[in-house]
Amino acid sequence: MIDKNNLFHGSNLIVEYPEIRLHKFTKDFSWGFYCTNSNIQAEKFTKKYKTNKVINVYSLSYIDDLNVKIFNEPNEEWLDFIANCRKGNLHDYDIVEGPLADDVIWDYVSDYIEGKISKPAFMEFAKFRKPTHQISFHTVKALTRLKFERSYIYND
Repeated sequence: MIDKNNLFHGSNLIVEYPEIRLHKFTKDFSWGFYCTNSNIQAEKFTKKYKTNKVINVYSLSYIDDLNVKIFNEPNEEWLDFIANCRKGNLHDYDIVEGPLADDVIWDYVSDYIEGKISKPAFMEFAKFRKPTHQISFHTVKALTRLKFERSYIYND
């Protein structure tokens, strides 16, 4: 599933040397450097920036020796994984790939975490959303396999 030739990262600057930065809030797959296989999705991520909307493009080299987790679709395992990561729990994967819990899906994830809806209810709500893609890099070893190819300015 991993497209090794075209991974995109939307930012407000050129990111030639990606880093893993810890933030106040964890993301879907915990702290990491996030990319997508969709340049359109990366462009949407830049909308939060008023200026300097930059799309960084990467290729990925040999990863067979890395600990990789791939979720092909939103399912119960994916939901539990995201819920655990969003609670601040860590995992031991170098790379995680799968659907993105966008703002609407995140509301459902939040409801699931808080016990307001069941897993089956979540899955029913989520199936009507078109899943988007994310791949996250969680270790320095994984980041060394990511090669910066180029960047371009996105003008919306």
